[in-house]
Amino acid sequence: MIRAHTVEQVRTAEAALLARLPEGALMQRAAAGLAYAVLDLLGSGYGRRVLLLVGSGDNGGDALYAGVLLARRGVQVEAWLLSSSAHEGGVAALRAAGGRIGSPGPVPAPYDVVVDGIVGIGGRPGLRPAAVAALGHVAGTPVVAVDVPSGVDVDTGEVAGPHVSADLTVTFGTHKIAHLVDPAARACGALQLVDIGLDLPEAPVEALQAADVVALLPRPAADAHKYTRGVVGVRSGSATYPGAALLSVAGAACGLAGMVRYDGDPAALDLVRAAHPEVVGPGRVQAWVVGSGSDDRAEDALRRSLADDVPVVVDADALAFAGLARGRSAVLTPHAGELARMLDADRADVEARWLDHARRAAHELDAVVLLKGRHTVVARPDGRARVTTTGTPWLATAGAGDVLGGLIGTLLAAGLDPFDAASAGSWLHGAAATLAAQDGPIVASDVAATLPDLLATLTTP
Repeated sequence: MIRAHTVEQVRTAEAALLARLPEGALMQRAAAGLAYAVLDLLGSGYGRRVLLLVGSGDNGGDALYAGVLLARRGVQVEAWLLSSSAHEGGVAALRAAGGRIGSPGPVPAPYDVVVDGIVGIGGRPGLRPAAVAALGHVAGTPVVAVDVPSGVDVDTGEVAGPHVSADLTVTFGTHKIAHLVDPAARACGALQLVDIGLDLPEAPVEALQAADVVALLPRPAADAHKYTRGVVGVRSGSATYPGAALLSVAGAACGLAGMVRYDGDPAALDLVRAAHPEVVGPGRVQAWVVGSGSDDRAEDALRRSLADDVPVVVDADALAFAGLARGRSAVLTPHAGELARMLDADRADVEARWLDHARRAAHELDAVVLLKGRHTVVARPDGRARVTTTGTPWLATAGAGDVLGGLIGTLLAAGLDPFDAASAGSWLHGAAATLAAQDGPIVASDVAATLPDLLATLTTP
């Protein structure tokens, strides 16, 4: 599990650790991890050129002491001080190690790496003009960010104004929310965590990893039968969108539940039966999937499904009636445009503040909300959230959400609670897409077809 903590949580943990360590020891731990990460990126040390952009915070100190270690490995290190209150000990140590203290300006020869130590995790979003100008002089050079890219909002993942876009972010003690939540997460590049010995509380934001998903996946007991493994019902598709029914059923029929029932539009029934002969007709279920391509049948389908008092996945056309599911065991699966309509908000604002809007919707609708995006956010009404980091840009294809809805419904029917079902389903969906794509184009049915292969790798002892 990747756990992302707030700035306040990190500061509290750092203070507790500092009280037990010699002065400067914590910064030296961070600097060592940063220096080794830069060396790994460079591939060698001697003769390489590294520029440090140094602000007034601890991140600037980390960068300076990392520069000392790099200089001792033969790296030509220069620091541009962007604040009059840069870490004095770090500046002196870098000079003593042979590093150069310079000034922002045109670069006579290219640097191999720029280290962003401009703003610490407590800094406000955005960058001052001097920092923007300094970055402009080295545009195109690979950037390693210290803790977080300078200029992003660490606790929300939002950006406001200019900010650093890093190729690699080296963070200390724990991940921060900006590392997982877009749009800030896009600015982080690759992530590398350096353990500095922090004792941290429960994190408000998490990202499941493969081992976490494996632990959540339902497995049949020795005496299981199809009903004890869970029955999922699908009410999706219409004469206008019959393919939505097929894709929803394909996601549900991945093998994690004992039975799939289709109770949707008759216009899609033959299509579903031809592709999935194991799917049966209406009857009792442990969870419903409602709304994909349902057109004008969506409200009726949702009302009938809620009347069964079982967990419900509310998707696509049914999201217009999401208020009916308020306070119920439900997973709502909007994309940014759909959530904007649900909250009477602007889509661009939703995309600028993913976490905030997902949490708001979950609180107002008293249900789990899965906000689909590059890094999908799953939020509970109490504000706890998970972020999906699996997936590929090729997953942005018509019908992919229908497959996801069916998959989440199957996990609900198999006994997972809505938060676990939504976050595990989203992880599996992204991982299956990556496996199917192999760096090439895919369509939604490819994702569904790859799910059994992915699940076989996760469930085999």
